[in-house]
Amino acid sequence: MDCKQPKNLKSCPCTYPGCSRKGICCECIKHHRENGELPACCFPKEVEKTYDRSVERFIQAMQK
Repeated sequence: MDCKQPKNLKSCPCTYPGCSRKGICCECIKHHRENGELPACCFPKEVEKTYDRSVERFIQAMQK
């Protein structure tokens, strides 16, 4: 399977400036799972900007 990074970049909501996985969803998900986190695409825009990718923050954001 070919990576669709150019296509993914168009809809990737990650605002972290130094992200080397931007648009490479499989690497992004792997990285965040290894750190007990969720990727940016799981969060509302205003929460994503905080860079808090914790499961706890996700639950808090979804309860509103």
